[in-house]
Amino acid sequence: MDIGEFKHALKPCGALIGFDFGVKRLGVAVSDLSRMIATSYTIIERKSFAKDIVAIEKIIADKEVCGLVYGLPKQMDGSEGEVAILTRQFASRVDEKVHLPYTFWDERLSSKAVENFLISGVDLSRQKRKKVLDSSAAAYILQGFLDALQRF
Repeated sequence: MDIGEFKHALKPCGALIGFDFGVKRLGVAVSDLSRMIATSYTIIERKSFAKDIVAIEKIIADKEVCGLVYGLPKQMDGSEGEVAILTRQFASRVDEKVHLPYTFWDERLSSKAVENFLISGVDLSRQKRKKVLDSSAAAYILQGFLDALQRF
């Protein structure tokens, strides 16, 4: 679903979740109800899809979520590699359970941008960076999407 279709499918008010998908971890960010600001929320350690979905459903209920945004890790040439395919498959499986509008947002270099910020801007150690990188990348992805959504 493109950004216009996604915006049209959303309720007038409600938070969005942003995901930075990984095979081992799922970074999660959540917007405010007015969809202006993305905030790093948590990292879901991926053990099984059943546990993933329980955690996601809890966040949806707790944060009044009405839509999902998945960072789509495209290659630099715009093509989609293995992780992008896995991200799309994961989104499809989540959709079977939660039935909320969802879309994808190009996340090229988001993790690298966030890691550079955490090194130079915040000066976090490697161990501390690892603990916040995925959820911070999710917030970076979601904020980019929210900014585009406001302009649309």
